[in-house]
Amino acid sequence: MRVMLLTLSRHFCTTSKNITTTLKSSNLKTPCRYKKATLSQAQQSLTDYLHATRSIPYAFADQISKNSIHSLSNLISKLGSFSSSNFPKKLDKFLRYNPINEFEFFFESIGIQYAQISHLLPHDKFFFSEDGSLLDSACVLCEFGFPWDRLGVLYVESGFLFRMSGSEIKGRLCWFQRYGFCNVQIVGICLTFPFVFGVEEGRLVDEIDGLLCELKLVFLDFDLGGSVEGNVDVWHEICRKVKVFYDLSDGKGKIGELVGRNKHVILEYREEDLIEKVEYFCRFGVEKEEVGQLILQGSELLNLDFEKPVINVLKLLKHVGMSSKGLGDVRKNYAHALGTIKIENLPNVMRAMGLLEWFFDRIKDGNHMLLVNFIESYPNEEHDKVYQSGLKTIHNARTPTHNMSKLNFMHANGFGENAMTMNILTHMHGTSEELQKRFDCLLHLGIEFSKLCKIITKQPKVLSQNPETLEKKINFLRQEMGKSLEILDTFPAFISFDLENRIKPRFRFHMWVLEKGLSSKNYSIASMIATSDKNFVGRAFKIHPAAPKHWFEQFYPKKF
Repeated sequence: MRVMLLTLSRHFCTTSKNITTTLKSSNLKTPCRYKKATLSQAQQSLTDYLHATRSIPYAFADQISKNSIHSLSNLISKLGSFSSSNFPKKLDKFLRYNPINEFEFFFESIGIQYAQISHLLPHDKFFFSEDGSLLDSACVLCEFGFPWDRLGVLYVESGFLFRMSGSEIKGRLCWFQRYGFCNVQIVGICLTFPFVFGVEEGRLVDEIDGLLCELKLVFLDFDLGGSVEGNVDVWHEICRKVKVFYDLSDGKGKIGELVGRNKHVILEYREEDLIEKVEYFCRFGVEKEEVGQLILQGSELLNLDFEKPVINVLKLLKHVGMSSKGLGDVRKNYAHALGTIKIENLPNVMRAMGLLEWFFDRIKDGNHMLLVNFIESYPNEEHDKVYQSGLKTIHNARTPTHNMSKLNFMHANGFGENAMTMNILTHMHGTSEELQKRFDCLLHLGIEFSKLCKIITKQPKVLSQNPETLEKKINFLRQEMGKSLEILDTFPAFISFDLENRIKPRFRFHMWVLEKGLSSKNYSIASMIATSDKNFVGRAFKIHPAAPKHWFEQFYPKKF
């Protein structure tokens, strides 16, 4: 009952707000005190016109007029000056001599956004009588129980449905009933999964049958329907929540039994909460089906606040079972990810340490209470003192917002609240948006997330370069130099050197030396690139007394 009341309340408030907003923003040339009454009169006049003049059944004419506020407001604005005494007669006369585009009012009334309607209007039709099925289809659906103002969902997703005859639609709805669903359940299913009408659009019967069998298992076999006091609004919401988990299975089925055995999740939690937690745990990079299983079997996770709590990384790793040796390796290799973190940043912190799958494996299969108990036991750890001092410095600086934005970028990408993060921050240049684009660019080029974080730890200025420059360097490394990205594990500074004035000329000179047989020694990239100009020229002289002259003339003329 609580689910139904909340849904109806939200729907009523949204509708009222939309009408009020439209009245305020419309082009009605009427005094404010008359606008509401004028609109009501206009709705009645339009209803009478559609019913008496255009022969549309009264119930559906009323639905069109009451749910097409924008179109009606535009119509009224064409009447010119306003007079409260003769307004109804003036509108009736206008409609008598200026027929309206019925499709415009229809599309808005079924819930399609007004801005999109112009793209849907037929070019060669003006009246419903010119279309053999549109209004008839809508009327059949409405008589079955579909809310008129939500038929737009079906039109947008399965427009061919409105080209079917009324008898064909009735036949399809009867087919749904054979699974045992009642009318309100069928409406909820169709609004949530419009593709169930899609056999004519190439959807496989087996795919649709698979979905309906899964829903039958949940609604009837596990008696979810017996726990729902439902009208259409409630069942639409129930179906949307089931869809959250159905989508995690990529429509392959096998989710019905799991949802049915844990139907309290569907009944007790909001769709927004389910989506939020699904998106959070999907960030651990595991199979989506595993995420669905985790949440359905571990509903206690849905009660957690994943935004405010601040936890200690090492404490959490120890709590979920990491060995002493493992903790030691983490301290040694991933100090940049340690300290305190906001729980919302946990997935990327684990990713920065290469522990995404390991951590998810620790909390799945009924072990979710490890995470729940830890957050409840340590809800708000204190920050490192050096980190706290750095925060004060940021807030007292001339550009606190800019620097906090960059700091949040680092935390969101796996860096903990520690002294090292603060030190790295001072070497980063650019806005948080620019830094994120550069970070994403390097990920796209193939550098692993955890390795990229370590590169930034050693060479923070890597992210001070634009994406085009970074891409050119990585492509040169892989294509012309023939090296893999693993070279960056030992020589991350490669990305910091100038491509045109350092990397290219030195590498090409080295290749010339090898091709000429002047030296058989194949120098490492680090030795080739990082060596100072003085030492590089000295090495060239040892290779051959004439080599430095050739270097300056052919490969680095700027230094000549």
